[in-house]
Amino acid sequence: MQYNNWTNLRLRITLTILTGVVCATIAMAASVKDAGRGRNTFEKRCTGCHALDSIKVGPPLRGVYGRNAGKNRRFAYSDAVKNASVIWDESTLDRWLTDTESVIPGNDMAFRLNDPIERANIIAYLRQLSGK
Repeated sequence: MQYNNWTNLRLRITLTILTGVVCATIAMAASVKDAGRGRNTFEKRCTGCHALDSIKVGPPLRGVYGRNAGKNRRFAYSDAVKNASVIWDESTLDRWLTDTESVIPGNDMAFRLNDPIERANIIAYLRQLSGK
């Protein structure tokens, strides 16, 4: 009888550990930034207003990663963006795509991307395009 209880306890502990390992593996895989998926997400979510090399409703985004906000001379930014002292990096782009007003109050971009994986993938894509 005691042997059977010991076996059941070992089995439960082993299953608990394996479940934790599987969950951790899935979470790590989901958190990996994927520029290829970022390109697809960019094309689906961003190209209505942005292009990589030409002006649309918004400025071109090739090379935006690592650049100061509002500094592309070809685009007419809002005063808020022109006067902002923001450099587009992983942190600022993530906050921007989450809530533009939290980064540059008074900007003209009304957009929110709630999915953190989509944001991370788009940022990985923009970073890859910038060669950084």
